[in-house]
Amino acid sequence: MNSFTPFISERLHIRAKQVDATLDLLDAGCTIPFISRYRKEATGNLNEVQVAAISDLNDKLKELQKRKDTILKTIDEQGKLTDELRQRIEQSWNATELEDIYMPFKPKRRIRAQVARERGLEPLANTLMMQFERHPEEAAKRFVKGEVKSSDEAIKGAMDIIAERVCEDEGSRQSVRSVFRREATIASRVVPKMRDEDEAQKYADYFFFSEELRRCSSHRLLAMRRGEAEGVLRVTISVDDETCTDKLKRHYVHGTGPCQTLVGEAIDDAYKRLLGPQIETEFAALSKEKADDEAIKVFRENLRQQLLAAPLGQKRVMAVDPGIRTGCKVVVLDAQGNLLAHDVVFAVGHLADSKGGAEAARKRFADIAKRFQVGAIAVGNGTGSRETSDILRQIEGISTYVVSEDGASIYSASATAREEFPDEDVTVRGAVSIGRRLMDPLAELVKIDPKSIGVGQYQHDVDQTKLKYSLDQTVELCVNSVGVNLNTASKNLLTYVSGLGPSLAQNIVDYRKEHGAFTSRAQLKKVPRLGPAAFQQCAGFLRIPGAKNPLDGSAVHPESYPIVEQMAKDCECQVVDLMKDADERKKIDIKRYVSPTVGLPTLRDIMKELEKPGRDPREKIETFEFDPRVKTPDDLVAGMEMPGIVTNITNFGAFVDIGVHQDGLVHISQLADRYVKDPNDVVKLHQHVRVKVLEVDKRRHRISLTMKQLGSK
Repeated sequence: MNSFTPFISERLHIRAKQVDATLDLLDAGCTIPFISRYRKEATGNLNEVQVAAISDLNDKLKELQKRKDTILKTIDEQGKLTDELRQRIEQSWNATELEDIYMPFKPKRRIRAQVARERGLEPLANTLMMQFERHPEEAAKRFVKGEVKSSDEAIKGAMDIIAERVCEDEGSRQSVRSVFRREATIASRVVPKMRDEDEAQKYADYFFFSEELRRCSSHRLLAMRRGEAEGVLRVTISVDDETCTDKLKRHYVHGTGPCQTLVGEAIDDAYKRLLGPQIETEFAALSKEKADDEAIKVFRENLRQQLLAAPLGQKRVMAVDPGIRTGCKVVVLDAQGNLLAHDVVFAVGHLADSKGGAEAARKRFADIAKRFQVGAIAVGNGTGSRETSDILRQIEGISTYVVSEDGASIYSASATAREEFPDEDVTVRGAVSIGRRLMDPLAELVKIDPKSIGVGQYQHDVDQTKLKYSLDQTVELCVNSVGVNLNTASKNLLTYVSGLGPSLAQNIVDYRKEHGAFTSRAQLKKVPRLGPAAFQQCAGFLRIPGAKNPLDGSAVHPESYPIVEQMAKDCECQVVDLMKDADERKKIDIKRYVSPTVGLPTLRDIMKELEKPGRDPREKIETFEFDPRVKTPDDLVAGMEMPGIVTNITNFGAFVDIGVHQDGLVHISQLADRYVKDPNDVVKLHQHVRVKVLEVDKRRHRISLTMKQLGSK
């Protein structure tokens, strides 16, 4: 059994056998998507979230083990590693506790206590700590020598040593932590000179703010920290200092007398100069880490929903990137997303008026759509989007969809875009990205840094390493849950397929260019450097629609082909017949095909695939139209009801696009006529909802909305 298995099992409430099997698969190089999809028998049917949790905790424990090894080595080199100390360190899996144990043994800087030790004052500190000496000044005279010029100086040095001991004592630190844990308050105050500045108004809620730290939500904490970073706010975490020092004195000071007084003063100094600031810093870091984790969790869920947004599918698309000064950039894409043509149409602004206005623009758009037999229109949601989409919706017989253009400009200037369209400028590339997002959001959005997709809150304020890891993992899980067309997927999309990565993805693209389309999954074995291990991990997620072997277009893994072939043989038909004919599938008793390596979970998955081979788990796309009465925030009046689209979900509510170039916020308390713990329980990204205007704050650029007694459209 893996040494971490018992701890992981207890922490995650997953049976040890399942954890151990999962860790063995991870150690063998298997990916999370592969394990959760094709190794259900081994893991006891754990899903990808559970497998990911085991993987993450295992990685954290490995890092903690490295730290423990360093601590043990350092203490051992000092000759101070007792059996009891070794056992405590080896049994501890709490990072804070480990650092507390290690603190007295850490190599020390030459601070006040260390200087006092070098001057030979440690015995005097011991005397004072024992609190038996009635005349500490007399005892101190014995230490007046060398650099110690007086008994007062000796006592001060001894008190510095006592202060350090108090600070480094585990019990002391836990005592102060317990006060911080129960009573710590986080407060923010506006920097006086910033109070009336326009850019500071978004932090107005935090100009004079105070709350118990344990009750402070992640978005409030991150907002305060951002305000602090921008020089608008000053943020503090504090407790009642006397409560902490009184607890410490009850432990260290026994009775009354001159030694007790000196120890008490040393405790006050220890808390004020060392322990208090250290624990405050610790709680600031812990609260920030907790807030980061919550924000990343929200971002991850938003990203998942964005990536799995409903695709239009393979249709010819006209994509329009609205513009006022330079006109609307228009591109036409074929059903595979290839660029057929591009143009500029002035639909909004003074130049549009000089060229015939909205009617002339409509005719230009309609001519382009007719000439290329366009099946749908995608419009970016930037400046001029509302006016442009209103014109485009007048074209009969073609549906118009508003598409988020967050990150399109980043893509258009990227190496990927330059490689795809070396002869086109950034405006054309951006419009192409908008069109492709409508056709297949997942395939296009994987080309962009997840942080730039526009569905996060405070993404630039959280731990960037954690954020990148979490978002990359989310993209990987989304890509593999949908599956990838081996013959059309870009390098960016292939990179996220289980077992591949950038190098093998490029090799697949190069092989495809040289040898043409793949006709079977088995051909993957001919791709340079794609060995048996990588093939095992990736094959089930790569699909070849229309392949000679119909299973190559499904999620059935090649290792299971013999099972399906045996099923067909037993039914006296072909594999393709099992996929087309429900009556043939009804003849199959899957229990007959259970073996030591293949159980019912895999067999049930195979039957689902035979019923709907290569099925796309994403929903169907829907059209949407904004309320024609409102086009700017000035058109909004409290009490107005209108349709909207959910564009972002946070842990404090949902942002909704109502067509006025500024999203409104439905606070969590306004999402439903009941208590809502998690906004995701009520709304989803891109959901069509009805909202009512509560308030419009023009100075702070805020629109407050409610969904109470309204709900979905």
